[in-house]
Amino acid sequence: MKRILVTGGSGFIGSHLCERLLNEGNEVICVDNFFSGSKQNVIHLLDNKNFELIRHDITMPFFAEVDEIYNLACPASPIHYQHNAIKTVKTSVMGSINMLGLAKRVGAKILQASTSEVYGDPLVHPQPESYRGNVNPIGPRSCYDEGKRCAETLFTSYREQHNLKIKIARIFNTYGPRMSVNDGRVVSNFAVQAIQNKDITICGDGKQTRSFMYIDDLVEGLVRMMNTPDSVTGPINIGNPNEFSILELAYRIIALTNSKSKLIFKALPQDDPAQRKPDISLALNTLNGWKPRVELEAGLKPTIDYFSKILNS
Repeated sequence: MKRILVTGGSGFIGSHLCERLLNEGNEVICVDNFFSGSKQNVIHLLDNKNFELIRHDITMPFFAEVDEIYNLACPASPIHYQHNAIKTVKTSVMGSINMLGLAKRVGAKILQASTSEVYGDPLVHPQPESYRGNVNPIGPRSCYDEGKRCAETLFTSYREQHNLKIKIARIFNTYGPRMSVNDGRVVSNFAVQAIQNKDITICGDGKQTRSFMYIDDLVEGLVRMMNTPDSVTGPINIGNPNEFSILELAYRIIALTNSKSKLIFKALPQDDPAQRKPDISLALNTLNGWKPRVELEAGLKPTIDYFSKILNS
């Protein structure tokens, strides 16, 4: 049994990770300030004697005796991270400093949930870990993009200076149950609009592409990465290389919901990437046989069912 800290543990990804770690017989400390996470996501875990939920903001120091830390804390959807840009940067930078300091004090292994957003609007396709990105440092997305890039710098520096056991996972678009109804991401937006037979809002012409990974595949990848030898530090892309246009996603969701929704088009947000697709060669060779297994339609069905229950209640 390991004692594991998950920051951002009541969020969409964090709650699934907490559940997985508990099912493996570990003690889990879930820390969250509930800015974008929800207690509802982990309420079914509260009766588990190995689960502890603590309201805390990791921009402030936190102390606990733990063996591993998954640092997931940071709003990930544009609506949430642009709501308070300074707070978003603080969470990525000061939060990382606090968690790295904790890992150093107790000798814990620590994994940083980085993001494909470090590649910005990429000029290389698909994106390998060696690609340095095309990020606007003063644009509306920069609080998240640059915050995560700085966090990677901090993790690498702690590794070099203090020989800390670090892991950096670059997470690509992920979807599944427990996404917030109003988080503003494309899968949740389209699903909610389609279920309610409202117009589906497409930014730009809808020809921009994304790669969508189901939550179970992501959690499997994160756990496998944490369990790699200490020499494996990353960054490693964790994503699904199957690429779909935004229009294709909309049509698939309309079909799965039998929706009467129509498509409407609006201006593309500034710095919105035209393409996003991971090169997962490194993950395939490093993470003990990991690869995405859930096809888009198979993952959309339980996701749509989840949103239907939320909206009907």
